[in-house]
Amino acid sequence: MSSVLESIIEGVLEDLERRSVPLRQLKDQLSEASPLRGALSALTSTPDLTKIIAEVKRASPSKGELGAITHPAELAEKYQDGGASIVSVLTEQRRFKGSIEDFVAVRSEITIPMLRKDFIVTEYQVIESRILGADLLLLIVAGLTQSQFIDFHQMANELGMDVLVEVHTEAELERALEASPTIIGINSRNLKTLDVDPAAFHQLIPLIPAGIIRVAESGISERSEVIAVEELGAHAILVGETLVRAGEPQAAISRLLGR
Repeated sequence: MSSVLESIIEGVLEDLERRSVPLRQLKDQLSEASPLRGALSALTSTPDLTKIIAEVKRASPSKGELGAITHPAELAEKYQDGGASIVSVLTEQRRFKGSIEDFVAVRSEITIPMLRKDFIVTEYQVIESRILGADLLLLIVAGLTQSQFIDFHQMANELGMDVLVEVHTEAELERALEASPTIIGINSRNLKTLDVDPAAFHQLIPLIPAGIIRVAESGISERSEVIAVEELGAHAILVGETLVRAGEPQAAISRLLGR
């Protein structure tokens, strides 16, 4: 695990300790959770068209503040109107300036599936994500032991959620495949330096077995870059910074997808 990732996870655990309730009390809320919207279905419909997971993202460790995003739900509605298949909302507070409140606000205003983008390292967060209405859950292989990864993946599926399994190296991809995932994301951002290296896409996307949805994450801002990952076999792209900073996110989505 990189020092950057370790630092982020330490903060996540501290913040979780402040807001957590007893696990039994949390589980009691599952019966009131909203119906799920089918993230995998959203990514597999019209298989000949590349999908976009559009991200509500206030900041990042590598770029700092990206945008104020006073009304996250309004931005998410623009993503939906622009043709996004899934909206991702950051809920990590310290480095990404996200919040659970952002997630709840967005879910109340859009109808397409949502990804909870956070650093999930506890059973509590998996259950919490289902209660919040997450259709898709991010699990970062580099941030978990193998037993944690397998357990959380299975737990998410049992709760009805789909899982975006994020990997950065071939070794992590091998670990990911042990969970029989349906969606794998290749993140081209180096967790140690925070630099983006598109070589990760070229190295890893072709190694993902057929039948698994392949998502290219990080560093995509131009149509030519989308074409490059499409040619490698990507089915979807995850884009945050480019859309947050675009004056017209609907037009930016159309440009990236060549529509």
